Amino acid sequence: MSTHAIDRLRELQARALQGGGEQRIEDQHRKGKLTARERLDLLLDEGSFDEVDMFVEHRSTDFGIDKLKYPGDGVVTGTGTIDGRIVCVFSQDFTVFGGSLSEAHAEKIVKIMDLAMKIGCPVIGLNDSGGARIQEGVVSLGGYAEIFLRNTLASGVVPQISAVLGPCAGGAVYSPAITDFVFMVKNTSYMFVTGPNVVKTVTQESITAEELGGALTHATRSGVAHFACETEAECLQSIRALLRYLPSNNLEEPPAAPVQDDPGRKDMSLDDIIPDSPNKPYDITEVIRRVVDNGSFVEVHAHFARNIVVGFARLGGRSVGIVANQPSVLAGVLDIDASKKGARFVRFCDAFNIPLVVFEDVPGFMPGTDQEWRGIITNGAKLLYAFCEATVPRLTVITRKAYGGAYDVMNSKHIRGDMNFAWPMAEIAVMGPKGAAEIIFRKEIESSPDPAKALAEREREYREKFAHPYLAASRGYIDAIIEPHDTRPRLIRALKLLDSKVDVNPRKKHGNIPL
Repeated sequence: MSTHAIDRLRELQARALQGGGEQRIEDQHRKGKLTARERLDLLLDEGSFDEVDMFVEHRSTDFGIDKLKYPGDGVVTGTGTIDGRIVCVFSQDFTVFGGSLSEAHAEKIVKIMDLAMKIGCPVIGLNDSGGARIQEGVVSLGGYAEIFLRNTLASGVVPQISAVLGPCAGGAVYSPAITDFVFMVKNTSYMFVTGPNVVKTVTQESITAEELGGALTHATRSGVAHFACETEAECLQSIRALLRYLPSNNLEEPPAAPVQDDPGRKDMSLDDIIPDSPNKPYDITEVIRRVVDNGSFVEVHAHFARNIVVGFARLGGRSVGIVANQPSVLAGVLDIDASKKGARFVRFCDAFNIPLVVFEDVPGFMPGTDQEWRGIITNGAKLLYAFCEATVPRLTVITRKAYGGAYDVMNSKHIRGDMNFAWPMAEIAVMGPKGAAEIIFRKEIESSPDPAKALAEREREYREKFAHPYLAASRGYIDAIIEPHDTRPRLIRALKLLDSKVDVNPRKKHGNIPL
């Protein structure tokens, strides 16, 4: 073989590995950011990356850009492994044209997404881009649309994960928004449809990029970001950790793990975790951690709509999706944001064959004009819809309150919950005893010489009749009333029982979820 040919290949490879050159790499590092290839080194198993399209270049000629060409054209694409499992990846290179998306750049991303669909593996996109390459005009916009189409077609077929590791503005934001999970890094990554300068011009608002679209903004206020990480290294390691709970595609089961925590373990501390007062808060994540394998719980959307908790854990080695009301935040009430957060998570788990485990302590839906006017009805219906259509194994544990329509929504037996358990202190009713007594016995209480005493008496009567799990159990709405310390073994046995579950929805193109 000609040594000249080999030398030429190595020369071109070395040039591609340099991206936009040493100075721009130094600039990237000065901003506290890694290069596209350094990120892939941290994300993927060592030595597993196989690059494709290293030598692709743009084909533009306008505005003198034909004199500036870099191998790879601002994005590194290929395949690799995470814990030995194949993934398809693309990593935008900000050192080349600011990571801007050209026709050729988009074609590389589309090609790797198409490959992921063919072989059935996750797609991970590391975004760090100044947006569309303006020298190419509508051609670059068409490139974005091609990516959006693949994101949509891949949704529910292979897991899609986006890490925003720099700017992501304008049309570029819609690709991550369609994907399943969005990771951001504090102080270095931003997402917005229009930046601070445009906002200032149009609305007269003065705002920084971090305030407008930084990691904490999207993790706490908009809910766009599922994870807000301190560093890029933490972000990339967190993606690796998340993938351990997810199957490679919708035809596979989630990966199992060796069981290192006794499936029959009983945690006696759970018997005392619920406060004596029905209105006193407690942290539902403590319940979750005491029940799941080794206390390990990967919380998703931890900073957004904190009155509901969602995330991944293992029970008896099986990957499960956890949905839980959080009594320590707004008493665990369901509001607009909590409903949307829960619905999206439930639909993801159902799409990828991940059983659902629900811990329920819910006083109802959030009242008030703000919630009603902003659509608590249709947004609450999203969570109801998500549970109703889910066909994966579904378990519910009512730890304390299950009031009103929220009882129905939180994976009740009536909407195809498979195994529904309640702790002995559970209250399953239309509403709380005090509110119910005030309505049912209003006239009697008002005419009483001692209204407070009359209310207390009727409240006690209602509590004895309805504020317990036994009426629901007598109707078969609760499969078993269990002692809290038995929760872990009962859930693990129920999951094993449901291994062969088959449930189907009516044949249709798709439903019309209340968006």
